[in-house]
Amino acid sequence: MARYAFDDTKLTEKTAKSRGAYLRVHFKNTRETAAAVNGMKLQKAYAYLDNVVEHQQAIPFRRFNGGVGRTQQVKEFKTTQGRWPVKSVKFLLGLLKNAEANAEAKGLDTEALVIRNIAVQQAPKTYRRTYRAHGRINPYRSSPCHIEIHLAEPAEQVAKATSNVAVRLNKRQLAKKRVAAARAIAPAATA
Repeated sequence: MARYAFDDTKLTEKTAKSRGAYLRVHFKNTRETAAAVNGMKLQKAYAYLDNVVEHQQAIPFRRFNGGVGRTQQVKEFKTTQGRWPVKSVKFLLGLLKNAEANAEAKGLDTEALVIRNIAVQQAPKTYRRTYRAHGRINPYRSSPCHIEIHLAEPAEQVAKATSNVAVRLNKRQLAKKRVAAARAIAPAATA
């Protein structure tokens, strides 16, 4: 059994999960893509990620945004910088489909599923070398990542029960109430 960063045992709603480790896709791009779809309904996330692949919508870059260009497509997210990380979208779509299949196997309603949590963490870098001019060698590294996804079927909203339990007051609150009542009676008696 794999260890997950997000503990779903204490949640009231039913969940399904999937994870991928040591995936050869850029950590920074994947983190921003995951942050964009976190909390969305599953069907809406599919449509959004398909639009990103077709360059109809962009992924807003908020944390890892150094050197990221500006685009008008991220105005809906109240930011200016965005990109279309197709490879990250491909990996996330694969994991979302896997989590959806796991939810279906558990008997959850796939139409009502919500992306409860996505965790993207850095995996160890792979070290290679590239050969440069004048006999020099530079490092040529990749930044893979671990991804885990939790889907949840929202719990039904239960109406709050009306109760006739009396409010318990402490000594100070009771004394304040007595003083206020005495002041209300005193002006009425003098009049």
